Amino acid sequence: MGLNVVNKRPDGYHDLETVFYPVPVEDALEVVPMENYTGGGKYSLHLYGTAIAGQVEENLVVRAYRLLDSLYGLPPVEIHLVKRVPTGAGLGGGSSDAAAMLKLLNVVCGLGLDDTALEEHAARIGADCAFFIKNKPVYAEGIGNVFSPIELSLKGYWLWIVKPDVSVSTKEAYAAIRPHRQERPLREVVRLPVAQWRGLMVNDFEESVFARYPLLGEIKEELYRQGATYAAMSGSGSAIYGLFEKETSLPKLGFGKDVYVAVKTLD
Repeated sequence: MGLNVVNKRPDGYHDLETVFYPVPVEDALEVVPMENYTGGGKYSLHLYGTAIAGQVEENLVVRAYRLLDSLYGLPPVEIHLVKRVPTGAGLGGGSSDAAAMLKLLNVVCGLGLDDTALEEHAARIGADCAFFIKNKPVYAEGIGNVFSPIELSLKGYWLWIVKPDVSVSTKEAYAAIRPHRQERPLREVVRLPVAQWRGLMVNDFEESVFARYPLLGEIKEELYRQGATYAAMSGSGSAIYGLFEKETSLPKLGFGKDVYVAVKTLD
């Protein structure tokens, strides 16, 4: 929630400030020993649900396996991944899968790694992967990999996540951004009641991304018309989420059959 790009670093990355908050929208992951292993590839990946572009070796769960295998010598496994979280949405679906893979392998293979070690391994896969090890609200700085715990509870709120048939390139989103610091720091804004977030908790990517993909801005405004207390784009897009104080029926958004909507209660 909230994403402020504050500085471009000499290494080409950007320093940012954001809040990561776990939501109850999940993929499913299973790891089982590979039967009748005769050498060769030590893993096989079986994908179900939402299609994922790219080569198998690029999948983050495979990268997680290969990382731990290089360090600890893992047994051959079959990996079954059911994708439910939309891809290219800014929801951290791939990063959460990688973290879940590390945690699962830690148990299945009896590695005995604590959360600190798992977070260090996760950070080697992706800047935000480490968040999903503990999966608790944090204030993130640096490139999204420096975490501070925060007291934040959205218990009782209803969440709508809307993912239209739009893909936003992260590289493209960063190319259009103008790094700057918000007048009121995000660390202060997140302490305010949710009803005061609108206009103060800002996602810096929205200005340029909405200009290129007006549908996303229209969805955000429609969520407010439907009664959202707060609505924003997640990450660099393209999912738009809304927080509602009351249980409500699925919105009739009218943006076509390719819109994904999830309604969940935040515990």
